[in-house]
Amino acid sequence: MKNIVKGVAVFCFVSLISVSNVLANDHEPPFVSGHYWEVTGVKLSDGAGLKYSKWLADEWRKNLNFGKSEGWLERFEVLSNVHPRPDEPDLYLIVVFKNMTTPDQDEERRKKYMEWAKKSMEKMYAESADRAEYRTVMGTKLLQEMKFRK
Repeated sequence: MKNIVKGVAVFCFVSLISVSNVLANDHEPPFVSGHYWEVTGVKLSDGAGLKYSKWLADEWRKNLNFGKSEGWLERFEVLSNVHPRPDEPDLYLIVVFKNMTTPDQDEERRKKYMEWAKKSMEKMYAESADRAEYRTVMGTKLLQEMKFRK
């Protein structure tokens, strides 16, 4: 019986040392944070695909190229939902950037963008309202890449 008790005690001691070594070496999570992806789902009215595509290829792209030239974003792209169900977006507009901004950075960027765009806020809102006649923004998600550490 003493040998069994000694054996159990040795097993428990070795197990504790093993677990503590594993825990001591497991101080880093398996992922590191990556870029942020802002994904906007857009539903198009019947027959509006060409009109909206032209706007994306012209105005939307110009605006985002400005943001890219300023270093505010990494890339942007448009994905088509090839077989959308009735309640799903037809297009996904994706903007990828490295970091979230502070309120001060937001204000600085707004001023810089407004100077570049040479449009009033009223004009921009009116243009957005015009696009609402043939497209519906179904929602926007903010996702973050999780990259494997090793």
